Amino acid sequence: MDKIKITSYRDLDVYNRSYRACLLVMKEIVPKLPSREKYDLADQLSRSSKAIPRLISEGYAKKHQKMGFQKYLDDAMAEANETSVSLTQCSDIYPDFTDQDLCRSLINEYDIVGKQLYRLRNSWRNFSENKKLITKPVSGPND
Repeated sequence: MDKIKITSYRDLDVYNRSYRACLLVMKEIVPKLPSREKYDLADQLSRSSKAIPRLISEGYAKKHQKMGFQKYLDDAMAEANETSVSLTQCSDIYPDFTDQDLCRSLINEYDIVGKQLYRLRNSWRNFSENKKLITKPVSGPND
């Protein structure tokens, strides 16, 4: 895999993947749920799927803070898990209202998003810690 320089949250594959999945959830799953779910499952699925790319982008803006980016990535992982569970509920409770193949595909997609977020969080922590070691002033013999 070729490495690219990350200059924006838009350069993160996990952001783009979660954004595309959100669009599918909002266009293909939520509108087809029964109206009785408008204030429960549909609302929750809508909020959690939209939160993931938002958290990634907001967290990226705080990447310079010690724990800033990592906290947002943790929250995005939680939202990815919540979205996956909500999609499973849609599929199991309302099989006549949902495209089962699309639900399975989206559940798989959010599992991948969760794994990417976990790896990004750990990589970012390691990068930040190594960067501190590299930029830390070296003590002289008189210090």
